[in-house]
Amino acid sequence: MKSTFRELRESCNFLLPLIIFILVFIILPVLGTVVTSMFQDVTFLEREFLFLENYRRIFSDPAFGQSFRFTFLFVAVSVPLEICLGLMFALLLNEQLPFRGALRAFVLIPWAIPAAISGRIWELIYNYHYGLANFLFVKLGISAEPINWLGSGLGAFFSLVVSDVWKTSPFVAIILLAGLQAIPRELYEQGQVDGANLLQRFYRITLPLLKPVLVVALLFRTIDALRIFDLIYVLTHGGPGGATNSLSLYAYRYYLGGDFGYGSAVSTILFIVAFSLSVLYVKLSRFSSVVK
Repeated sequence: MKSTFRELRESCNFLLPLIIFILVFIILPVLGTVVTSMFQDVTFLEREFLFLENYRRIFSDPAFGQSFRFTFLFVAVSVPLEICLGLMFALLLNEQLPFRGALRAFVLIPWAIPAAISGRIWELIYNYHYGLANFLFVKLGISAEPINWLGSGLGAFFSLVVSDVWKTSPFVAIILLAGLQAIPRELYEQGQVDGANLLQRFYRITLPLLKPVLVVALLFRTIDALRIFDLIYVLTHGGPGGATNSLSLYAYRYYLGGDFGYGSAVSTILFIVAFSLSVLYVKLSRFSSVVK
């Protein structure tokens, strides 16, 4: 009994720094945001308790509905593309290729570029007058005249998707590559001996064993895409006409205007959505059973 208690105490001592870190830097800020969301916390106005009034305002605001729809559509389109491209790159980089180390380094370059700089690069590419995209489309005969990529809602949406996929697919590839390298080569050799072709080895060996890593990559990218801000801020500023206004940008504008209560309410909703999706991913993928 004493031995068990001592082991428990030692385990708690090891976990104490992590618990303090989570409490100070995660739980307390989240609770502070939730509390602030229930107040009228506007610069130069008296602080007043409103309870759920800020949330009522949010759900009656058409701009919030537009931002909510854009954010979820962006996640639904960009994240699957990033997972598929990342998996393709990971499978390629896992092969015995010449200059494999250099290729892995080059693949990481888009992800290593800061988002603001990446957004500026794509802004130049999409430029109506001298952008590379219009130059190629006109030269190749795809379009008879330049396209205003960022001037329409649909064009701006897919321009953002392409920019985000280009930047973050390498991140997915590196995560999945680490998972691929943990799969024993003997399993593939045994599969070949048993007569399994390439697709059969992929579906029966690679995917099942890569499932936990795929879940982690999907989880990271979904949360990151839900809170997308910097790329939109640089490329479209939420335009045209609010068509690309994400939830993070929507909340930021209220923070910038000094309405911290309303901005905190939007941030709280975004946190709840992200947390719920995280739990849903884990449950649907049966990640816990895979770990066991």
